Amino acid sequence: MDAVDLARWQFAIVTVYHFLFVPVTIGLSAIVAWFQTQYVRNHHEEDQRLAGFFGKIFLINFALGLVTGIVQEFQFGMNWSDYSRFVGDIFGAPLAVEALASFFLESTFLGLWVFGRGRLPERLHAATMWVVHVGTLLSAYFILTANSFMQHPVGFRFNPTTGRAEMTDFLALLTNPVQLVTFPHTVLASYLVGGAVVMGVGVWRLLQAKQGAPDVEPTTSSTTVVSEARMYRRAARVGALVTLVAGLAVAVSGDVQGKIMTEVQPMKMASAEALYESSNGGAPFSILTIGSLDGQSEKFSVTVPGLLSFLATGSFDGPVKGIDELKADYQSTYGASGNPLVADSAYVPTIPVTYWTFRLMIGVGMLAALGAMIVLWTTRGGRTPTPSGRRAAVWRWSALVVPFLPVLGNSFGWIFTEAGRQPWLVFGLMSTQTGVSPSVPPWQVLTSMVVFTLLYGVLAVVEMRLVVSAVKAGATPVEPLPDKDDDNAPLAYAY
Repeated sequence: MDAVDLARWQFAIVTVYHFLFVPVTIGLSAIVAWFQTQYVRNHHEEDQRLAGFFGKIFLINFALGLVTGIVQEFQFGMNWSDYSRFVGDIFGAPLAVEALASFFLESTFLGLWVFGRGRLPERLHAATMWVVHVGTLLSAYFILTANSFMQHPVGFRFNPTTGRAEMTDFLALLTNPVQLVTFPHTVLASYLVGGAVVMGVGVWRLLQAKQGAPDVEPTTSSTTVVSEARMYRRAARVGALVTLVAGLAVAVSGDVQGKIMTEVQPMKMASAEALYESSNGGAPFSILTIGSLDGQSEKFSVTVPGLLSFLATGSFDGPVKGIDELKADYQSTYGASGNPLVADSAYVPTIPVTYWTFRLMIGVGMLAALGAMIVLWTTRGGRTPTPSGRRAAVWRWSALVVPFLPVLGNSFGWIFTEAGRQPWLVFGLMSTQTGVSPSVPPWQVLTSMVVFTLLYGVLAVVEMRLVVSAVKAGATPVEPLPDKDDDNAPLAYAY
């Protein structure tokens, strides 16, 4: 591999790993804030316990997301210095606002929520968690503002003297058409993740509580076990409802996003279906295709007639440009321009990657929504699932697997978005091969990639051990409020 390939692999590893934590953080912060608000409204102890329980899981993910996010910015300067120089004037403002304003809101008000119980008025204490959630949303908005510029550059001019893109309209950057459809889709997908985590953990704890498992509450009375089951049933239903509603909303927002994507990046939509020949109407969408490794020939396929036309244009008879026609257009527009920043040997992404990540993104999200429907049905009217034997094992494994489905769906969506843009770093302005650092040799890129991969492997083990420990410990009883008059009382995270 050369420096370009190694730098791409390293950035992909770092980004995908970091993005495992982002949707969990956004989704869980909203649900924790909701439980905290419910406690203020009705003073039911189970809402306070659930807020503290899922708040611990949120804190673990927030910390890991923070650490892994810092490394991302380090990547720009180390392996992508030419790219950083090219877009520095554009990315400076949104990334600075994200770091200063959004992170300030998240970290400051998260501290107030963690240590403010009993020291702040109840309503203000609940409001701090909502501010944390707003901070996560703002962070997502400004990061996506920068990313949307890479997908569809707006609000800039190219300075031929400096060879850099310079911002001319910050408002245009913030209201980029790609940004306006990507942000709601990403946030809704994050709610899907948060709901699935709460649902999966709630179901697993519910099964443990129903069985009176010794490792859950060794000394609890039967009355307490019933109360525990009721509390986790509530958590499972709240998570399932969020998962189902968010899943439906994600499908709608994804459909809108697909039509904007077809307008600004038609090659990405064509590569999502491996559509080589243009269609004048009724382009089919394949559910499953078995083909050659390079994705250029089809051996077997299951298709839905007209569905790709609908996804791309809103009409089942809409025309869709194919890869071959688009490639010829790009070669004529960019390849013949004489501009080394946009010249490339091919203007086609890796088709098998875009094809399968697009389907996996949709498929695992639908599986999570299906799981939510099953949970809502089996827990309707006060019912609780009481499986035994193999059915109990299936329930337990499902509870463990379901939270990971939308997390993987988010990652597949991210990979599709970035891989489908290739060979561009900034669409139509800069190719990927021209953005790497010219003075960093391949062996240095390889060394840092191995180090980061090993480090992230260790962090993954730490993350899972912390989350598993928190889930096994369960929702602890609510601690008595500290004495407001005791100024010397130690600050403690206690629920």
